[in-house]
Amino acid sequence: MMNRTRIPLVRLGVLATLALSLAACVAEQSGNAVNATAPGFLQGVWHGFIFPVAWIVSLFTDDIAVYAVPNNGGWYDFGYFIGICFLGVGARNSKRRGP
Repeated sequence: MMNRTRIPLVRLGVLATLALSLAACVAEQSGNAVNATAPGFLQGVWHGFIFPVAWIVSLFTDDIAVYAVPNNGGWYDFGYFIGICFLGVGARNSKRRGP
């Protein structure tokens, strides 16, 4: 029988293995889809920031998308990440009030 302190470590190991397996899946954008005049970093930040509203609107119309394709690649993705995590839905007050 396993020691109770080892069970969380086993779960953590399984979770890490699953996460690495998912990270190994590489999603590539077609080379002809990347355009130098396409949306870049700043538009990625904007699209990440307005993601919640764009997602809700995209449920009801086909004219709105939550991600611009084609875009200029990595810089757009980085801006999108910044927009979501630091300015948009990921930016929230995380202070915990204790008893």
